[in-house]
Amino acid sequence: MRLLDFERPLYDIEKRLEELRKLLKTRPDLADEIRELEARAERIRQKIYANLTPWQIVQVARHADRPHALDYIQGMATDFLELHGDRYYGDDPAIVAGLIQVEDQRWVVVGEEKGRDVKERVHRNFGMPNPEGYRKAERMFRLADKFGLPIVTLIDTPGAFPGIEAEERGQSRAIATAIQTMLEVRVPIVAVVIGEGGSGGALAIGVGNRVLMLEYAIYSVISPEGCAAILWKDGAQAPKAAEVLRLTSRDLHRLGVVDEVIPEPPGGAHRNPEEAIQRVKEAVLRHLADLQNLSPEEVLAHRRQRFLRFGEFEASAAAEA
Repeated sequence: MRLLDFERPLYDIEKRLEELRKLLKTRPDLADEIRELEARAERIRQKIYANLTPWQIVQVARHADRPHALDYIQGMATDFLELHGDRYYGDDPAIVAGLIQVEDQRWVVVGEEKGRDVKERVHRNFGMPNPEGYRKAERMFRLADKFGLPIVTLIDTPGAFPGIEAEERGQSRAIATAIQTMLEVRVPIVAVVIGEGGSGGALAIGVGNRVLMLEYAIYSVISPEGCAAILWKDGAQAPKAAEVLRLTSRDLHRLGVVDEVIPEPPGGAHRNPEEAIQRVKEAVLRHLADLQNLSPEEVLAHRRQRFLRFGEFEASAAAEA
């Protein structure tokens, strides 16, 4: 397990545990020492994660071992049929989408996939979709509406791909049309931020009746590095930018941008992917159950009102005076 900089107090313990576990088959007498070290590591980990700064949470959200969209899809599904292409230009591997069966339910699922190793990350464009990816997502939304299937989206992207070729193929229009489509379909939508929720690249598949967020995920209009480069002309100010952007799940839940924060396993989703996937599955099923009794018209009105409420405020009597 790759340790982050702020997890350095765990380094020696984790290294020792790794050595002892290799010896356990031939040295069963080491079991007690292993249990003691595991308990000690867990205490340190809980202390560290109870006091994370926003910049440290950004690092957890980007952890290379964190489960990605395909991990969640494969972990939740009893059956999954992936669909490809936007019917205009081609297929975008940064967006995975298709028909999924979870227990006795059928959904349309759309997720942003970063890839795991170097080769796959390049293939997936590091989770930064091109216009054809968002047009594929739009096609999935209309397919779900046609057949009356709920939509589940899994958000995990640094942002939409900013390359010249993406702009030439209509990146901004593809994002805007995907958002518009999500505001038009009459089936329930549950969106889950599982890692990075970056800018319009995330919002393009994030217009849900319910928006959920994993505890150590982030969701922001811009990356901390990008914000720092604009405001202070210095990318090294990213930790400061992370503070002011209010990009953590706790901040966004308090602001009403996120409806529920899904707790992660101790030490983050990357330490226990199976448990993280199960928690997301349970949360999505629960929210879809809450929405299932609404009529199509009520589902649509609910989603629109949810986003129209953003930015509302009440003036206090003292301020009016």
